[in-house]
Amino acid sequence: MDQLLDEDFAVAAKNRLYECLDRLDAHRGALLTHLQARWKDLFGATYNLLLYDLTSSYFEGEMEQAPKAKHGYSRDRRPDCRQVIIAVVLSVEGFPLAYEIMPGNTNDKTTLRLFLEKIQAQYGQANRIWIMDRGVPTEEILKEMRQSDPPVSYLVGTPRARWDQFKEEFEKVPWQKLRETIEVKLLAQDQEVYVLAKSQGRREKETAIRRRKLVKLLRTLRVLRRTRQRPWRRDTLLHKLGAAHKEAGRAWAFVKIILPAARQPVNRQTFSFELLKDKLREAEHRDGHYLLRAFGAGDQAGSLWEMYMQLSEIEAAFKTLKSDLQLRPIRHHLEQRIEAHILVCFLAYCLHVSLRKRLQAHAPGLTPRAVLETLSGILMLDVHLPLADGRELVLSRYTQPEPEQRLVLEKLPWELPPQPPPRIRAQEASAALKSTETKSKM
Repeated sequence: MDQLLDEDFAVAAKNRLYECLDRLDAHRGALLTHLQARWKDLFGATYNLLLYDLTSSYFEGEMEQAPKAKHGYSRDRRPDCRQVIIAVVLSVEGFPLAYEIMPGNTNDKTTLRLFLEKIQAQYGQANRIWIMDRGVPTEEILKEMRQSDPPVSYLVGTPRARWDQFKEEFEKVPWQKLRETIEVKLLAQDQEVYVLAKSQGRREKETAIRRRKLVKLLRTLRVLRRTRQRPWRRDTLLHKLGAAHKEAGRAWAFVKIILPAARQPVNRQTFSFELLKDKLREAEHRDGHYLLRAFGAGDQAGSLWEMYMQLSEIEAAFKTLKSDLQLRPIRHHLEQRIEAHILVCFLAYCLHVSLRKRLQAHAPGLTPRAVLETLSGILMLDVHLPLADGRELVLSRYTQPEPEQRLVLEKLPWELPPQPPPRIRAQEASAALKSTETKSKM
């Protein structure tokens, strides 16, 4: 790094970089504002559609010095670990505009108001459409967004239970075929419009998942109900039913179970079950349907559905942060270092999404991961040549790119910097450096 940046070696020293974490988070707002302007210049990025969602990241350790580290609903499936909640706003192209770190037990529905104010304060008022999943906004927040001055537009997923409220009205509206397997309906209601979308592929997937879990649950219940020489005790039966309930998830609701009363023996007369076929048939009828709710986002069912599908961009961002960029687990214990760690990961994601946009223009067949893996084979080496007078000639050289690496560089297009000039090191400096290197290896 010192050679490529033409700086002193100390700029890349491990402890120096680590200590910089304490000062980094104070510049978060300025960094993201600067990047927003750069993306607009480089890629023509627009910010009229904003994706909003939340994720979590867990810690290793007790985290007694981190007030925000709390137990809560873990999206990482680590309920045993303390965590923080990270709320993120992205553009539809995937460019981050802002994020906030919240205590790990924060309720998703309490976070949106803060971000509405944050985006307006940082980027000014503008005609933006907020796209969110159904678990994020409350009715109170949506009402505030409609009544604010100026009004704030939104497009949000809606629980399927709300479908019952407009079921009769929707039945009068014809389906519009959007794609081969996608159909939509549009219903205007007061200031809002509702979009009912039906996906054949999604329907088949949801039905298959439910049936697979139901088959496994029914098989378990049949095993528990078989006559045995030593019948189940009621407490043992309840314990095994609890485990089956956890594994079955929502499929549990489609089976009616009759349990023995306290102190009753467990046998075929006291323990039985029944598949609720009507309830199952009704659920399968709703499979593959999405109900969306919009205000000020347009009145075309197809474009609203396409807009909502952009939420997959933020899910992909979370996946990249947690896998490729190693956001989790967080091993820092001080609040400042935790926030700086997350900021470093987000800045790395900013580079990742910038590389992805550049690849779309110059090499559509390549992914950022493939490019980074290919170019990681270019190494920086120091070649030490002893001189007759005891001094040492040091040649810092990067390895010459292989054909595959040259192809990537040509496609982007990128040029490697010139090879650094040679350096002559005095005999005393060479000895001191070798001693330091030996100690570090030990």
